[in-house]
Amino acid sequence: MALTQDILATYKGPGRVVSRFLAQGRNEVRALLFLLIAGMLMFVATAPFQAREAQLNPEVPLAARLYWSAFFFVFIMPILVYLFAILVRGLAWIARRKVTGFEIRFTLIWALLASTPVILLTGLTAAFIGPGIQLQLLGFVWLAVFGWFWASGLLRAEG
Repeated sequence: MALTQDILATYKGPGRVVSRFLAQGRNEVRALLFLLIAGMLMFVATAPFQAREAQLNPEVPLAARLYWSAFFFVFIMPILVYLFAILVRGLAWIARRKVTGFEIRFTLIWALLASTPVILLTGLTAAFIGPGIQLQLLGFVWLAVFGWFWASGLLRAEG
């Protein structure tokens, strides 16, 4: 199944998609690739807002803004995701949950990737409307969608 179809299927039933991926076995390359794709899409989502900010505040040129944004989403964010997954794995071990480190990492990464359509919409809202209640509302929507996908994936991975 194509990645875009998997993302759309996640909005219908996130547990089923994660279950299908996990049934294919441990694949760290796929997890890292999904994380890098999510980072690239997040970078693309922030680019219009960065262009808006460069227009409004020309002290920092657009090229510098895009460079640091790409650096964060492609290099720093994956490290932070893996560190967060380690923290969650430790908490799961303390709580005696039967979920592996790979399952925690993969469900977290898949939740990030599957929620990128909402992130792209948030980026467009930030670029065209700017800071405001609409942007905050979309931030809460993204957080709810991300949490739903991750919780559903973890529950399916554990049981």
